[in-house]
Amino acid sequence: MTSAALWGFTVVAVLAVITPGLDTMLALRHALLGGRKAGLTAVLGITTGCLVWGTASIVGLTALLTASEVAYNVVRVLGAAYLIWLGATALWKTLPRNRKPATEDVQLPAGRSAFRAGVMTNLLNPKVGVFYMSLLPQFLPTGPTASAWGALLVTIHLTAGLLWLPTLVWMAGRARALLQKQRVRRWLDRVTATVLVGLGVKLAAEA
Repeated sequence: MTSAALWGFTVVAVLAVITPGLDTMLALRHALLGGRKAGLTAVLGITTGCLVWGTASIVGLTALLTASEVAYNVVRVLGAAYLIWLGATALWKTLPRNRKPATEDVQLPAGRSAFRAGVMTNLLNPKVGVFYMSLLPQFLPTGPTASAWGALLVTIHLTAGLLWLPTLVWMAGRARALLQKQRVRRWLDRVTATVLVGLGVKLAAEA
């Protein structure tokens, strides 16, 4: 593998990471509503999901997604349902009859809930698997070293995410002090929840 190919993949990976998408929205949502710890925990979940997809692509499992329309659609529908469930649940909690008094207003869980959301959102997003399957072969050399180089490329992509997303979480943490008023938090929760539902509907409607 040439250095030009390695740098070429790095540029593509960085551009893919910094382009606003589901991972960005998920990390920011948890950081703004639950604090930096929740945001970073969500980032760890996102990275774990990408790691699973990257590993699967190296051993060839995600080839099933590109070869089988049924397999792709099953994962796509499950992912869409999960996103809609996340958003709908958050919206339900903002309804007047379901609101907690200001004294009982609590943050989003910073532990298992944020991590699970990050992992499941990526595992149930077939686009992540297709991303690896369509991109890696273009930069991998032929021969017995292909798997080792594939692992390196996946590591580069994960590292880019671990550098960029925590930066966004930190920036969100700086702005969070301005978003602590209950009314502002309520509307922020509604907006981000609506985006989740919208992304789920979009994923479900895609061919």
